Amino acid sequence: MYAIIETGGKQYKVQPGDVIYVEKLAAAEGDTVVFDRVLAVSGDKGFVAGEPTVPGAKVTGKVDKHVKGKKIIVFKYKPKKNYRRKQGHRQPYTKVTIESIEA
Repeated sequence: MYAIIETGGKQYKVQPGDVIYVEKLAAAEGDTVVFDRVLAVSGDKGFVAGEPTVPGAKVTGKVDKHVKGKKIIVFKYKPKKNYRRKQGHRQPYTKVTIESIEA
C-alpha cells in the first residue's frame, strides 16, 4: 500500500515505514503529524485518485527530528563595478517516519 501526499508545496510517494524529509513542520520531536492532503491511494481495493484529494484519507507519521540541509552559497556580483555579496543558506527540514495510511 502506498499514498501520494502533499506538504510544503511538494508531493511525496510514501509507504508505511518510509523516512522522508519535508519542509520544516511546526511540531516537536516525537509528536505525531497527520497529512490530510492525500492526492492518491493504492492498496487492496485498487488505485484511487483524488479530485484533488481523496475524501477521508489520511497519512500518519512521527516526527523524528529537525535537521538542516546542505549549505548552498549565494554569490551576487556585477562585473566592473566592484560589487560582490556572498551569502550562505541552509534549508530547515523535518525528518518524518510514516506510520500508517488510512483510506
